[in-house]
Amino acid sequence: MWNELPKDPMILLSLVNTKLRNHYDSLDAFCQDMGIEKQELTDRLGQIDYEYMEERNQFV
Repeated sequence: MWNELPKDPMILLSLVNTKLRNHYDSLDAFCQDMGIEKQELTDRLGQIDYEYMEERNQFV
């Protein structure tokens, strides 16, 4: 499923946060539904200094 996600980290961030806000109640649910590894996603967004905040259900 990674090949369908944006390569640009800022666009990926926007897409993930939008999906989390509108369709998923957790990062785990998003990753499971999208068929991606949670650690890989958090690592990719961590490269641009964003981390997942569970209480807000978004990367900040």
